[in-house]
Amino acid sequence: MNDIHWIDYAIVLCSVAAAIGVGAYFARRQKDTSTYFAAGGKIPAWAVGMSIFATLISSVTFLAYPGAAYADNWILLVQGLMVPLVLLALIGIIVPLFRKVVRLSTYEYFERRFGLFARMYSSFAFTLGHFSKAGTVFFLVSMALSTFLDINIYAIVLILGVTIIILTLLGGMEAIVWMDVAQGGLLIGGGLICVVLLLFLPEGGPGEVIRIANEYNKIDVGPYDWDLTQLTFIVMVLNGIFYALQKYGTDQTIVQRYLAAKNDSDAKKAAYIGVLMSVPIWAMFMFIGTCLFAYYHSTGAPALPDGIKGDEVFPYFISNELPVGIRGLIIAALAAAAISSLDTDLNCLSAIAVQDYYVRFKKNVTDRQQLRFGRAMVVLSGIGAVGVAILYISWGGEGVLGALFSLYAIFSAGIVGIFLLGLFSRRANKQGLYVGIAAAVIFTAYAVLTSTKVDIHGTGVKETILDLGSWNFTHHKYMLGVYSHIIVLVVGYLASYLFAAPLADKELTIYGYLEEKKKQTQLDVEPTL
Repeated sequence: MNDIHWIDYAIVLCSVAAAIGVGAYFARRQKDTSTYFAAGGKIPAWAVGMSIFATLISSVTFLAYPGAAYADNWILLVQGLMVPLVLLALIGIIVPLFRKVVRLSTYEYFERRFGLFARMYSSFAFTLGHFSKAGTVFFLVSMALSTFLDINIYAIVLILGVTIIILTLLGGMEAIVWMDVAQGGLLIGGGLICVVLLLFLPEGGPGEVIRIANEYNKIDVGPYDWDLTQLTFIVMVLNGIFYALQKYGTDQTIVQRYLAAKNDSDAKKAAYIGVLMSVPIWAMFMFIGTCLFAYYHSTGAPALPDGIKGDEVFPYFISNELPVGIRGLIIAALAAAAISSLDTDLNCLSAIAVQDYYVRFKKNVTDRQQLRFGRAMVVLSGIGAVGVAILYISWGGEGVLGALFSLYAIFSAGIVGIFLLGLFSRRANKQGLYVGIAAAVIFTAYAVLTSTKVDIHGTGVKETILDLGSWNFTHHKYMLGVYSHIIVLVVGYLASYLFAAPLADKELTIYGYLEEKKKQTQLDVEPTL
């Protein structure tokens, strides 16, 4: 690796210092939980949308997407392409629902619809999933920054961790949103600079890049076989549909931003802005991976080190091929991507701790006590995320993007099934749901145990944890989450008929929305007297 210039160091340090400065600036406004966790519901739609975008585009996008596209093709982009389809169909229903029935926690809706256990189960699954995600993000960005800056990777984790904790602790959601706006712009700019450079570095320019990409079939989302045991187009379509439902319908990091907007209309606009910005940027970073492949396979290109992995190619390019200053901006954009994702996680994990546990079980607490507890949970969540990152580093990060999607699939725990059951069926009741959850948990345990290989005896030979021979789960690991959601939905619905229970409140289902919309339509067409 080339030695980094002091100018690059200065740019990165200024970026980190700016994050802390923003947190300090907004600290004086954080007087109550509404402001600290939802920015007082006064953020303009475009800023909330930019914050949603910056949260979705983390260092996973910045590093792992180019790595995946370099090593294979664009198949992982299919998941993101499903998001706009689901969003266009449901966002008009989801946003008003949450803004009406929850105070802060997404999982308050689950309790109102299905009781306390549904709330605890779903919030716990969210917490597990996001600690796993935080560890992945920390690992990826720390691996890259350690390479660029020639600083010990554990020191990078600690520096980033302290920065993110301070930003989140002091400034709350308001600081996070406005920092996301700046960091999102930096990330877009960094990606565009890399695209332009990579298109014109090879001899022959963009034409040569496209020729090589076509020759090696790099811009493709196949294979297109109807095969659920391999990573195929259909697997990613199914995974993407449920990913979109989970992210925009049940994920605290997104729902909390609905609450930060001024009104329902602004919240819906923010959701559209977030996803419509995210899809092309996901594609841009996939294209960077394709351009990297074309560059290093073009005539006269420098040779890559032996044994370099796909995840490492983009960091290697940044370190060795970019000029002074530009390199610093790209590294700063990488740090910004991590900060944008992780500060949101800490704030949302803290909000969950306050609303789903502290307030729920400790009665008559004041808003001041809630705020104090929330700040303490930001610190503890930050320390926990750093701990998970250290475990990732200790265990290695091979295939880290695949690991991330697998963790999402496992820890999603049928939450989308719970949400869809509550939204579309008034007949579904909590007893039936509990049967559905039990079935999903049993299935997930079976699938994980019969498809996961580990070094049980310490001999270096990996064996299946529970080997049932031909009864082992053989479908692709990304299908785990899909099946768990479907099991909760179908089993929960059918089992509800075994238990007597009154129909759910219309306002907690899609039928309340449709009834209200029908009334509004009738009022609109009535002649003016």
